[in-house]
Amino acid sequence: MRLRGVRLHAGAAALNFAVAAQNTCGFRLVGIDRGINFDSIMGFLDNIKMMPAVTKNLIAINVVVWLAMALVPSLAGTIERYCALYYFTSDQFVPSQLITYMFVHGGFVHLFFNMFALYMFGVTMERVLGGPRFLFYYISCGLGAALVQEGVFALMIHHYASVFPNPGEVTELLRHSVVRLTELWSIGVNPNEPLVGNLYGLYHTPTVGASGAVFGILLAFGYMFPNVRLYLIFPPVPIRARVFVLIYAGIELLLGIYNSQADTVAHFAHLGGMLFGLLILIYWRRKRVIGGPYF
Repeated sequence: MRLRGVRLHAGAAALNFAVAAQNTCGFRLVGIDRGINFDSIMGFLDNIKMMPAVTKNLIAINVVVWLAMALVPSLAGTIERYCALYYFTSDQFVPSQLITYMFVHGGFVHLFFNMFALYMFGVTMERVLGGPRFLFYYISCGLGAALVQEGVFALMIHHYASVFPNPGEVTELLRHSVVRLTELWSIGVNPNEPLVGNLYGLYHTPTVGASGAVFGILLAFGYMFPNVRLYLIFPPVPIRARVFVLIYAGIELLLGIYNSQADTVAHFAHLGGMLFGLLILIYWRRKRVIGGPYF
């Protein structure tokens, strides 16, 4: 999930994981009953054909949207304007953006790592949950990530605006994408103040990416398959899924708290996707909709 122009929401890009997931019996989990064969192009195509419908279509939609933005520059601006997520009091906000933002990405690398993670873990989770329930879970986690990120923006806007003697007037002007400098001067605000730029950026920097939903899928994998070993690229040692998820969540929390100007990742959106996913899984477990842990 990226915050276009200001922050880069790295999504699952930091997940340098999972050449394969494997339980203690040596049973490959990705694909549940079949290993992933990258030995040939035909083997890769076979894996795509075997991919469950929801995961396959989610990846396809994200790729098509990215291609449209990359190949048709005039369309890119329109997609970002109406599909990326803006702060809810911005004059650019549309309620549908709470869903559509997760199908928009800020670049190929951003798209690739999100879709790679969705492929690695989504295939398994869709086969366990079933298509309709998996889709509900995926969208819910993405929506949860958006709501948490909007909440973080609300706290930041309140904090910045409270510095001014007339915060209501300042925020009312800055929530509009077009602001006349004379209007700011008229209420005693210097438009060159860094805080003014920060506030304007919070209102008009769109959030994009599937990372919140993907982190929810990662949480579900760790919740339902806690003892499955993930073989990472770095560090090159096997690690249990539940340990990986806990470590990753802890890193996201620390990076979110100690967020620097150079850090362009919306860490709390990741945590929001995981939090909403956990609540859904706990509810399903109590209602005996799902079992687990499976291993």
